[in-house]
Amino acid sequence: MAAVVDAMRAFFAPSTFVIDSENPGDVVARENLLDRAMGPDRRRKSSEKLRRGRVPAEGLALVARDEDGHVIGTVRLWNVEAGVDPEGHGVPALLLGPLAVDPAHEGRGIGGMLMRAAIQEAKSRGHGAILLVGDAAYYERFGFFAERAQHLVMPGPFERNRFLALELRGGWLDGAAGMLVASGRKLALPPLKRAA
Repeated sequence: MAAVVDAMRAFFAPSTFVIDSENPGDVVARENLLDRAMGPDRRRKSSEKLRRGRVPAEGLALVARDEDGHVIGTVRLWNVEAGVDPEGHGVPALLLGPLAVDPAHEGRGIGGMLMRAAIQEAKSRGHGAILLVGDAAYYERFGFFAERAQHLVMPGPFERNRFLALELRGGWLDGAAGMLVASGRKLALPPLKRAA
């Protein structure tokens, strides 16, 4: 990850930002940023059903920090099975989202840098494909297209033309069909304390 982080620095006048691994101290800042950038309905999306109760894929929770270390952007990728292959085996993949940039810092290339860093890190970790639900006009520049996800479906309502995929390994999604299901590690909850 260090090589990716070091390579993903961008300088924009008057401020600098850096792409970094998310850490436990970023949770509140990330959640507040997502609320500001995406609004109160963000937790009702079909993608959220796949993330609920799970932790992001290993090493694939990234943030953008300003020169003071504040979180100004976020992206996370999650382990899923992208349907099944023709033999009936689950197809491991990643689900990207949410990608968000603090509204006060939009238009500086932060989202693009987060996307490139996430794609590069996923590729370096050996993943085969990334799926997402988003604006095709934005994500096509990173190699995401609806055709690669045409035989896959999300759990719950989604817009077919916004369901996109990027293969990190050629042919990874060939023959994949069916519903995306969560396959990542579950969030460990602290044990409940009983009253005496």
